[in-house]
Amino acid sequence: MRAKKAMALLLTAAMTAGMLAGCGDTADTASGTKTESAAAADAQGTETDAATESQTSDLAGTQITLLNSKAEIQTALEEMAEVFTEDTGIELEVQGCATGESPYTKVTSAYNSGAAPTMAILDTTDVEALATEYALDLSDEKWTQECVGQLTTVDGKIYSFPFCIEGRGLIYNKTAIEDTLGTSFDPSTINSYDALKELLESLRSAGMENPVVLSKEDWSLGNHQLGFIYDTYDGTTSGSAELIDQLKSGELKVEDYERFDQFIDTFDLLCEYNINGEDPLGALYDQDPIFLADGDAAIWANGSWAWPNLAEAGADTGDEYGFLPFVLGNDTSDFANNGIEAAATKQLMIDAEQSTEEQQAAAKEFLNWLVYSDNGQRMLVEDAAVIPACSNNTYEALDPLSKDIQTKMGTGKTYSSCFIAPADHWSVLGASMQKYLGGESTKDELAAEIDAYWTSQE
Repeated sequence: MRAKKAMALLLTAAMTAGMLAGCGDTADTASGTKTESAAAADAQGTETDAATESQTSDLAGTQITLLNSKAEIQTALEEMAEVFTEDTGIELEVQGCATGESPYTKVTSAYNSGAAPTMAILDTTDVEALATEYALDLSDEKWTQECVGQLTTVDGKIYSFPFCIEGRGLIYNKTAIEDTLGTSFDPSTINSYDALKELLESLRSAGMENPVVLSKEDWSLGNHQLGFIYDTYDGTTSGSAELIDQLKSGELKVEDYERFDQFIDTFDLLCEYNINGEDPLGALYDQDPIFLADGDAAIWANGSWAWPNLAEAGADTGDEYGFLPFVLGNDTSDFANNGIEAAATKQLMIDAEQSTEEQQAAAKEFLNWLVYSDNGQRMLVEDAAVIPACSNNTYEALDPLSKDIQTKMGTGKTYSSCFIAPADHWSVLGASMQKYLGGESTKDELAAEIDAYWTSQE
């Protein structure tokens, strides 16, 4: 495995920006698996596929573009675009965001220059900010019936397609844990701060000096880690909005909020065992998955979007990876300690301002292709390695992280909050979190910066 390190560093270098965010032909069942209900779903989709085929005959040759903010699936999307073109005749170009580039900034700059993409995969926050001015109303599209419970509305209208469900927590390498401890590991036992602390202490005592990987990126710290204080308010998006309203008004200060104290306790614990601890702000995201895949560490605070990085680092779909909760406090009955956050995060928006009617129709056809065609369904799950938000897609995930999320969703071990914050939240408060990670600020100073950020939004 270690022999792959140099190659993995090169292969993962192009994938860093994709986690910037806290929904045909017959499938080859040897390489991918459909559930038993797939045949019924295929039969149900036959009428839609036929209608799609006749509609796209008039759209063949139409050129459309897709701005992708998930760099870890850039190659997969390009391959999907090729198959989509083969299936429909519509020419689709996939554009990517540069490393560290804000998708919101990129798309607004494109609008200002008159070169807006036909479609854009964006965070929910960005769609809400852009929808009424730039996005096409998709409320009457048939696929909305397949995505019940995963749709985002703005002023009562649907302006985006839920591209995927993503989950986050503490990724664990079960083999690394068991090989180090010399005993079997039951992830369900990690349901409190004390349980996590005991695990980390045991791993260190057994020879794994620093079992945790903490990435330094502002989007990771500002959205995915700090975001737990919002998403665990009551486990719902509406609840996180209620909390944020209290922070904006100054009615509540974050230092008086129990979840913040619990979050800092857990974050401090992770810092204590961080494999990047000697220089936490010098950590390399390309190296972080290699630590986990090689078994030098056992836990990585991250989300399901990290699987392509792990795969490039040497992890295999047959390996035992999964998610532990980002535990908060010691109440073992707390939903936050018994499940992980999983919700429709990335949204696909169609431009309503600068695209022609033909381009808009072609973009709608791409969404129908993702939802109803066998090629679209299969490639979304198997090639892009995402969890689809539409219930009619019965392909089962191939990678262990997505599999674990699907299992947890099926057993009630997830909560679906997806907090909505201004577009600069991850960069501003991510920088604050970086200072705290690097020992350059205190808990009180971090809290003061969070308070100041939110009250400035009122």
